[in-house]
Amino acid sequence: MDTRVAVISIIVEQEDAIEELNTLLHEARQYIVGRMGIPYRPKGISIISIAIDAPQDVISALSGKIGRLKGVSAKTAYSNVITPAEGGTK
Repeated sequence: MDTRVAVISIIVEQEDAIEELNTLLHEARQYIVGRMGIPYRPKGISIISIAIDAPQDVISALSGKIGRLKGVSAKTAYSNVITPAEGGTK
């Protein structure tokens, strides 16, 4: 299956959601290229950026699951960098 490079931007407003968020990210670890987390203590939030290279449906599913967590918002930006599956052509 073709993979696509994307960035998922996450803002965590409720600390209770962090454990479940980390579980979701752990489950997707094979696709995650990098992760940057910034605790913004004066505002009481965490800002997380995930670089991912995965099939489109995997990215969409992960972003959707993250966005459904209470106290968490997520947005995904997709690149035009698509890697064809082995044996595929593009």
